[in-house]
Formats: sequence, C-alpha cells, structure tokens
Amino acid sequence: MNKFVFTCGDTNGIGPEIVIKAIDKLYGKSKNKFIVAIPSNIFEKASALVKPKFPFAVSEKPTNAQFNDTKVLIISTGKVNHKPGTPTKGSGKHSFLSIKKAFELTASKQADAMITAPISKYAFKLAGINFPGHTELLGEWSGTKNYVMTFLSPKMKCALVTIHEPVKNVSRLITRSRLKKTIDVVEDMLITDFHIKKPRIAVLGLNPHAGENGKIGREEEDIIKPVLSSRTNTFGPFVPDAFFANHRYKDFDIVIGMYHDQVLIPFKMLYFDKGVNYTAGLPIIRTSPDHGTAYDIAWQNKADCGSIVESYRWADIILTNRKKGL
Repeated sequence: MNKFVFTCGDTNGIGPEIVIKAIDKLYGKSKNKFIVAIPSNIFEKASALVKPKFPFAVSEKPTNAQFNDTKVLIISTGKVNHKPGTPTKGSGKHSFLSIKKAFELTASKQADAMITAPISKYAFKLAGINFPGHTELLGEWSGTKNYVMTFLSPKMKCALVTIHEPVKNVSRLITRSRLKKTIDVVEDMLITDFHIKKPRIAVLGLNPHAGENGKIGREEEDIIKPVLSSRTNTFGPFVPDAFFANHRYKDFDIVIGMYHDQVLIPFKMLYFDKGVNYTAGLPIIRTSPDHGTAYDIAWQNKADCGSIVESYRWADIILTNRKKGL
C-alpha cells in the first residue's frame, strides 16, 4: 500500500475541484492512500461543490496514527481569501505552500509520490515566488541540476531541452552539453522508470527544415548532429513538422524537442485531456496534469479530472517499476 500526496494547485483555479473528483473516483478502486495539502476553507468549499463520497480526516499537523490509519488525509495549509477565476497573491502563496508540504512528505518518505495540480505563474509572481514553474522549483529543492520536463501518454512520450524560456533565448541555450545531459536523463528515465532496456530516442531539429544543411541556421550542424553522432540509440535531427505529420513518433520511445511549444502543440492536440507532465531526473516521483488552471470554468463543477487521474496512474506505474528495480 502506497501513499500519494496531491497538491491543491492555484486555489482560485480548477485544482481543488479536480483533486477531489480524482480521489472520489479512485477511492473505491485502489488500496493506496491519499493525502491532500490544501487550505482548510478551500477544501470545505470544493467539497460542497463536488460532494465527494469518500471519508476523510483533516489536520494541520497530522499524527503518525493519522498517517498510518487514514485512507484520505487532508493536511491544512491554513486559510486563504477565495476569489474564483482570478490569480491573487494569496492563491500563489498557498499553491506554493501546498507544493512545499507535498515535497517535504515525499522527500522524507512519508509519501511515495506527489501529484501536483495546476498553478498560476502570475500568482506565483504576485506572491513574490521567483520560480517559473514546478519543474524548476522541485529541481532546486531536491538539489538536482540535471532534470528534464517530460510528457507521458499511452502512445507518445516527449521531453524538452529548454523549458519555460522566451523563444528569443532558445538558440543560445541549446549547447552540446545541455543536449547531452537531456538525452542522458531521458535515457535513464526510460530504462529505470519504464523498464525499456534499449530505448529509441528521436531528436528534433531547431530550425525550419532542420536547418537544411546549415542554410537555415547552424544549430543542427554545429550542436545537434555532433552530439547524436556518438550515440547508437538516438536519431535525428528530424524536421519537426514532417516528423509529426508522418506520425514518426510511433517509431520511437520518446521524442526530444528543443523548446516548449515544439512538442507541446502536437502532444496536446492528441492528449489534451489525458496527457501527463513528469519531471525526469528527480530523486522523488512527481507527475501533473498537462493543462492549466482553467480560470474560465473554475468553481463551476465543470472541470474534467481525467488528466489528474492519469497523473496518479503514471505515478503508480513509475513507483512500481522503481521498486521492482531493473
């Protein structure tokens, strides 16, 4: 029996709603235990909206007995002013506190994996939190320099060389060293977390037509090709539009893109409601829905919990594989 801790996400977005819906859906089907780090008043309001059927215990400082005996444990991060559909300083602060509590539990082995609901980077900024997202935050806390944002689905896995960077900065950030480290982390993830003994890895080019032999940019010739030439299981650089148009992702275990939207657009077109974000390279297991706070439908009982349920399922798969070992 394993413990999975959920964060609440931005308290004014759909996070609290989808977390409660997900646990309600999973409660009777799983022997695992669930923990939610959330402001107590937000949990009360979200529960009144969703009307979950599972029993639960609420505590700000849970005892060992509560951790061991309670199937659904709600850990209060305090209270916050509630403004549905709007990013605020308070929603940024409490989404951060929720992540911090979930990380502490996972890093200390009181929980086996963490599943994070969507946050608002703008609300983070309002709260004075200087991190662009979960990935960078968890990398800092865990003391991990080599981590990779990846995306999981039944038929397509993707990874990024650069993450939340302005497009104008992407070219200078792509170096041989950075690309090599990305491939190394991704390869280790596929072997360790998914038990793919000999993974096949596709790497996309940066420029239109993958540079067309250096006529449309030099990154492919000067950086990408030299890194790939020394590896037997890594292929490319592929022309991105043709690669996805011809469904070439089906021929590989994962696709590595150079920047955020290069792989996220095709991935979300295929798996918007089921796609999962996974941070490869961390000592802990962290998954997340591949969608945002959806302020436009927040607190209307309209949000679909499918992606966060998938986040739990992938976390469970990875946890099982890590425990089994190679």
